[in-house]
Amino acid sequence: MAKDPVCNMDVEESKAAATSSYKGKSYYFCAKMCKENFDKDPEKYLQKAK
Repeated sequence: MAKDPVCNMDVEESKAAATSSYKGKSYYFCAKMCKENFDKDPEKYLQKAK
């Protein structure tokens, strides 16, 4: 399981609605909207996750 960095929801990698790669790491999303928000400003969501 992975955590959607936007909404913090648990996402099964094989069933993710969308994925993004940022700085060599893959991120998994529960919905396309979460991916779109992440892609606009990845650092915003990665800072929040720490």
